[in-house]
Amino acid sequence: MSRLLKALPLFLVLAGLCSAQDLASFEKRVTVKKLPNGLTAVVCQRPDTAPVFSFFTNVDVGSVQDPMGKTGLAHMFEHMAFKGTDAIGTKNYAAEKTALQKVEDAYAAYIHERDKRVGRDEQKLKELQTAWQGAVKEAQQYVIPNQFGEIIERNGGEGMNAFTAEDQTAYFYSFPVNRLELWAYLESARYSHPVFREFYKERNVVIEERRMRTDSNPIGRLLEQFVEEAFAAHPYHRPGIGYISDLNTFSATDAQHFFDTYYIPSNMVVAVVGDVDPAQTMAVIEKYFGAISSRDKPDERTTTEPPQNSERRVILSEASQPVYLEGYHRPDYRDKDDAVYDALADLLSEGRTSRLYRALVRDKKIASEAEGGTGYPGVKYPHIFYFFALPMPGHKPEEVGDAIHAEIDRLKKEDISDEELKMVKTRAKANLIRSLDSNDGLAQNLAVYQTLYGDWRELFRSVDRIDAVTKADIRRVANQVFVPTNRTVGVIENVPATSGGAQ
Repeated sequence: MSRLLKALPLFLVLAGLCSAQDLASFEKRVTVKKLPNGLTAVVCQRPDTAPVFSFFTNVDVGSVQDPMGKTGLAHMFEHMAFKGTDAIGTKNYAAEKTALQKVEDAYAAYIHERDKRVGRDEQKLKELQTAWQGAVKEAQQYVIPNQFGEIIERNGGEGMNAFTAEDQTAYFYSFPVNRLELWAYLESARYSHPVFREFYKERNVVIEERRMRTDSNPIGRLLEQFVEEAFAAHPYHRPGIGYISDLNTFSATDAQHFFDTYYIPSNMVVAVVGDVDPAQTMAVIEKYFGAISSRDKPDERTTTEPPQNSERRVILSEASQPVYLEGYHRPDYRDKDDAVYDALADLLSEGRTSRLYRALVRDKKIASEAEGGTGYPGVKYPHIFYFFALPMPGHKPEEVGDAIHAEIDRLKKEDISDEELKMVKTRAKANLIRSLDSNDGLAQNLAVYQTLYGDWRELFRSVDRIDAVTKADIRRVANQVFVPTNRTVGVIENVPATSGGAQ
């Protein structure tokens, strides 16, 4: 179905599917309930599909909530959520619990000695490290590796995965409908009875992940330094995967405290979509998820990023593909012009008819890829509208930067055409329909919009807001936001390998 939708002209897509995919039809099939402990459940019945369902648990916490000195904790708990519970993944939990506490006690002693500014005893440090590693080995004997995931796969689960972003952490997979109660038990148990087993082993996995994606990757290093430069005060400037010094320091005890603070029912929305009975499904959700203990919602206020009043630049000299990146501060997703930014992103980047593709890739042939978009690195707080391009051989980043600025100037000085505006609005409707085509895509949309707005219906209203965007809105926002003093530029300049690495 997805391939068919992409192949058909947009007007045929809309004509054939809109009648079954509008807000009114979904209101008849979507049930929302806030449980007494604060968790919100969203159930959407799709009776004409296969006897399966997909779910999406959206937790309203991300790397923005990482404590100072402990960056990467939000991402770390995502890994821990697959390690099982006090009943899954263990041979003897009572003995394992005691062993895990010994690990934490030994690690605390080791870190205390390691991080002394004055008077560190190197011999004692080695002994403490050996004691900690011995405690880790002792605790490992009680672990049944990967049992949580194996139960899911053995019962027909597919697509088991998760991700951590700046604004959210999400968990999802699909299950046969006759495994609904098993799913509810498994999914609720990892939030009500998590066990932080194999923590330091998994922390090493995350450290290696950072080395591959950031430390050894020029584009990864550019993105990290670009965000650090663009955000001087707001937590968006910190890397979601964490700084290496923090990854080498925080403990399972720290992760438990993070979990206890933020993984609370009032921070969670669970969406279930598929060939399910709404009443039965909601009853099962209440039975299992309703048992998660309620706790006070934490103070999640963050430092407000002050206005930028001068251009900022990050330049890396690398023996690699040159890159050009620039970004402009914009308000958060609740801003009255949010739909205008979405329209701008579509106009600049959607397909081979987009302005940046036509100008930089097709016509001038100075870039192999060019795009502009919004929502970086998140949307919950004021963030960045970005422009990105990969120069072709023989062309420098400054050249593609000038070409991007020429397109920005067009947006400021000239109204876009009626045809362009019409296509932006048509694509918004078609993209919505495509996102509703699968159980997993719909579950994600329902959970995310319910979290952000407190009402999943905003998913449909977002298209209405784009439909209301005018040519004057495009020019007004472009002139207001795309100004040099609001700009951060990131560049990778290609240099021969013998000339040195990152500067």
